Amino acid sequence: MASAPGSPVRVRFCPSPTGNPHVGLVRTALFNWAFAKHHQGTLVFRIEDTDAARDSEESYTQLLDSMRWLGFDWDEGPEVGGPHAPYRQSQRMDLYKDVAAKLLDAGHAYHCYCSQEELDTRREAARAAGKPSGYDGHCRELTDAQVAEYKAQGREPIVRFRMPDETITFTDLVRGELTFTPENVPDYGIVRANGAPLYTLVNPVDDALMEITHVLRGEDLLSSTPRQIALYKALIELGVAQQIPSFGHLPYVMGEGNKKLSKRDPQSSLNLYRERGFLPEGLLNYLSLLGWSLSADQDVFTIDEMIAAFDVADVNPNPARFDLKKCEAINGDHIRMLDVKDFTERCRPWLQAPFAPWAPEAFDEAKWQAIAPHAQTRLKVLSEITDNVDFLFLPEPVEDEASWTKAMKEGSDALLRTAREKLEAADWTSAESLKEAVLAAGEAHGLKLGKAQAPVRVAVTGRTVGLPLFESLEVLGKETTLARIDAALAKLAA
Repeated sequence: MASAPGSPVRVRFCPSPTGNPHVGLVRTALFNWAFAKHHQGTLVFRIEDTDAARDSEESYTQLLDSMRWLGFDWDEGPEVGGPHAPYRQSQRMDLYKDVAAKLLDAGHAYHCYCSQEELDTRREAARAAGKPSGYDGHCRELTDAQVAEYKAQGREPIVRFRMPDETITFTDLVRGELTFTPENVPDYGIVRANGAPLYTLVNPVDDALMEITHVLRGEDLLSSTPRQIALYKALIELGVAQQIPSFGHLPYVMGEGNKKLSKRDPQSSLNLYRERGFLPEGLLNYLSLLGWSLSADQDVFTIDEMIAAFDVADVNPNPARFDLKKCEAINGDHIRMLDVKDFTERCRPWLQAPFAPWAPEAFDEAKWQAIAPHAQTRLKVLSEITDNVDFLFLPEPVEDEASWTKAMKEGSDALLRTAREKLEAADWTSAESLKEAVLAAGEAHGLKLGKAQAPVRVAVTGRTVGLPLFESLEVLGKETTLARIDAALAKLAA
């Protein structure tokens, strides 16, 4: 009994608040959000915080902040509310306890007294015999005497769900029809011995109570799906659930060496991308390409274009490799898509402490507004703006000996003297006039523009690469430019 065709779409994003959000987690949130938006459905944002040892309030706050930064607006969940509140599992324990009791009473679950040592011993024996090593059903049909003996030994039982002895087949929205035979899906625990409910219970129960119609989640959870389908059938029988949701399992995101991208990989942390100045639009555009595409020949698109076209049936089941260089390139495209005014404002954090190396009073708003359109054409991430414009606001250019050695060849002093002479006579209201001045200086020394402008650039900005030189000189101004060329000549003379 899968979700009925045409029924209102209800999807959920249900992370655990443990540490920095992972880009794979963001990709899952993105696909759920886009799916809900595409179908004018509902996105439920739910917090799975039943693991007190790993969950933290700091991570919870960071999670909400990240969702807001990415632009994900949820229809039900924390800070929004909704008809199925509360949306934090730690506040729903009585619900899980009640459902577990109903499953036990109806015979869909049973108490298991096996110790971990006994389980390990029997699993090793099964492996040695070439048999499936899952739980062997030892406690399925205990007699009253056996139960009494276990209790007398002081054993505290867990609660196991009783899997039906039948093949389970379902149609995955991404992978097509999948079949699991009974021997490969053994009975499984749903409540710990201390009474704490496990993910295997709370996740499907919440999906049932919140009337989730579609579950889009990572491929790593695929093996648990037949267990959840069996549990859903039991919950429907008990009147807890109305339907079995449709499942779609998203491909792995791979890192270096074609290994699954883990939280230990530096490039997996969402915070890293925020700190480097990725745009939410650019990052989400790239993450959407990890398993989906708008078309075969278009990698760059807006979020609205993605929402209009998104179909989970188009998701590729094969693993997707995270390519940081491509991610940066797409982000650069999105930077250039910004309105200039928007670009200047988004750069603000990197023009101030602690990122900016210049004194706050040295920042000149007029110079920033003048150089911003030229900077916008060059950046891949917003944090690059600091090094690109520091020559405008520092009293002297950054000392970069490698750039100096590369640019200041034999004869550079003569070239700089000629360039200074030509620049002093140039029209400083025109970048083209400044270019002609340096071009003329180069021709006087038998050099093309590329060779002639290198010593000028290093003398004025401190670096061999950067923003368009002549527009930069125009913004910096005649007096400062000539003074820096004089300083470079003095250094060469020394």
